[in-house]
Amino acid sequence: MKTKDILIALFISIVALGALIVTNNISQNKKSQENQENKLSESFLVAQEKTFDFGTISMAKGPVTHEYVITNTGGRATLVRTLYTSCMCTQAALQTAEGTFGPFGMPGHGFIPAINAAINPQEQSRVIVTFDPAAHGPAGVGKIGRSIILENDSGAPVELRFTANVTP
Repeated sequence: MKTKDILIALFISIVALGALIVTNNISQNKKSQENQENKLSESFLVAQEKTFDFGTISMAKGPVTHEYVITNTGGRATLVRTLYTSCMCTQAALQTAEGTFGPFGMPGHGFIPAINAAINPQEQSRVIVTFDPAAHGPAGVGKIGRSIILENDSGAPVELRFTANVTP
């Protein structure tokens, strides 16, 4: 009887130890996957301001412009692949040490080519945005909001936004 009890206890111990090892491996794999996902969702491109308000602007006075400053805070060069806007009334250009790329507009309203412009570590670049309040005609009055998106190889796209109150 003693041998049988010892074998049962040994078997239970081996099963418990195996379950512990499997649980630990699953936990470590999940943490590793979460770390990879966090790295992918972080972008090395950081905007000093992500939103801007033009305030009240008149269609009659024509287009308005604003510059966003972005910095590569990472330890390697970041490649900006594309730059586009959320509406045809908005155009954006990227100004880097390599030169100025654009202006680019809304996908579907013209060809949006690849930029593939490098922004070196700790280097600042500018996104120059021009909004035409008259682009939508008389129906385009009131509060508006638009986006500018920079797709890059460092992680999540950088989204810049602006608002305006358009008057005739």
